[in-house]
Amino acid sequence: MIEILVASIFQENLALAYFLGICTFLAVSERVDTAVGLGLAIIVVQTITVPVNALILNGVLIEGAWRWAGLPEVDLTYLRLVAFIGVIAAIVQVLEMTLDRFFPRLYVALGSFLPLITVNCAVLGASLFMAERRYTVPEAAIYGLGSGIGWALAIIAFAAIRERLRYSDMPAGVRGLASAFLVTGLMSLGFAAFARVAL
Repeated sequence: MIEILVASIFQENLALAYFLGICTFLAVSERVDTAVGLGLAIIVVQTITVPVNALILNGVLIEGAWRWAGLPEVDLTYLRLVAFIGVIAAIVQVLEMTLDRFFPRLYVALGSFLPLITVNCAVLGASLFMAERRYTVPEAAIYGLGSGIGWALAIIAFAAIRERLRYSDMPAGVRGLASAFLVTGLMSLGFAAFARVAL
């Protein structure tokens, strides 16, 4: 379990190892406070959706799941993408309503990016990785938590660097999005160093 947690945070970081959710990563990383809010939202969504999707996959969709009903040959695995997206959309809707009610400032700051968590490929990617690796529900919960923490850690660090870059004397050609891509690449190399860590 510890190995899954650490690997999902550092070695297999969804943002910096697989470059999933990179559009949101670049767009909502100009301010640290906004990045913290989005990072927390991603952690919550990942921690809930990945184990719920594992439960649905292992309990309903995989071959043999309907053995108890006398239908051992039923295989609904082909529906997993639709099921995963439905679960993610439902959880994000609940999160959106909660933020609007209790944290209106954060809700306004996240703007249109909050509902876009539904189509964030990092969120869907975590559930698909879980299915590919055949994690059990407890393993999926740890993996969802770790992948959310990893993505949040990456965007918060990236936002802090971008805030500092505003005051740096950079050549005109590398300001703005160009510097963002350069920093993302350097951070990715930094996180790649964790690939050698053995637990």
